[in-house]
Amino acid sequence: MGKSSLLFLFIIIFLGCKEPINKIKEVKLQGKTMGTTYSIIYIDSTQTNYKKEIDSVLVDVNNSLSTYISTSTISRFNQCDSTSEVDEHFVTVFKKAKEVYKTTNGAFNPAVMPLVNYWGFGYDKSNVSRDSFKVDSLLLLTSFGSVKLIEKEGIFFALKHLSKFQLDFSAIAKGYGVDVVGGYLESKDVNNYMVEIGGEVLCKGRNENNQAWRIGIDQPKESSLKRNLQAIVELENAALATSGNYRNFYEKDGKKYVHTINPKTGYPEISNLLSVSILSDDCMTADAYATAFMVMGVDSAKAFINRSKSSSIECYLIYSNDQSQLEDFMSEGLKQILSKPETNH
Repeated sequence: MGKSSLLFLFIIIFLGCKEPINKIKEVKLQGKTMGTTYSIIYIDSTQTNYKKEIDSVLVDVNNSLSTYISTSTISRFNQCDSTSEVDEHFVTVFKKAKEVYKTTNGAFNPAVMPLVNYWGFGYDKSNVSRDSFKVDSLLLLTSFGSVKLIEKEGIFFALKHLSKFQLDFSAIAKGYGVDVVGGYLESKDVNNYMVEIGGEVLCKGRNENNQAWRIGIDQPKESSLKRNLQAIVELENAALATSGNYRNFYEKDGKKYVHTINPKTGYPEISNLLSVSILSDDCMTADAYATAFMVMGVDSAKAFINRSKSSSIECYLIYSNDQSQLEDFMSEGLKQILSKPETNH
């Protein structure tokens, strides 16, 4: 279930005809983190540039959750035989991952790290064989429910039952990073902002024109050099995360391998569901459910939303029908804030 889907959401800032409620210009920051890019826009009366501090915050998150850093908290856990001390970032993400794991009946499962590596989407890309017996053996290492957190005198430790058991938080880490940056800005009394990392977005307040932040969702096309918008969502005090397989895949011996690994079968999940966008109060939650819905597929994702009327999430699904034409589905809570571009070419 590795999720490094670089689904570049267009950030659409309209000048509009309304007179801004204030004359304070937006501060705009850009940079790189977590193997992708970030974009941040915020309104601050002091016009303070927080790029240095934000970069430091993101380094701290990476040093906890990145499997590509051998000394990170999660790497040390993956390398240990049974017990490893973990930090606050690990604990927060672990608890949310456990929650979504239970809610989705295992469709979201960070314990697929051995399978992510096996299929060539993790830090270990040395494998070149494809063996069903090997997949079955690796499935024995994906029991996320068996991992425990314990606390001793304010220090947290993660316990695993098998030494080869490994975790991969890439399907939730970018969303968490977005939330952490948002929290940092709010600690500086910045309450109108948009934070985006690799397509995962958190928006609070409004932009400099007193409008909701308008975020575009790409049409899911593999080969298109030009990105066309499928939909536009107006966000105010909400997060949006998108997952899909149409860009993060490879082909070998005439077969297509996508990065979403089904934790129940052990195989890359290929279906007619092309893109999932999840709306939630926080980006970490949205990020996790976006991956879970990709594993579920169209029908199960719709059923999940329909029976979770009180859920804090909303979804927008893009999928192909029997005639290979794009169709979409949106849950009730999105109908007031999601619109279609006038033209799509």
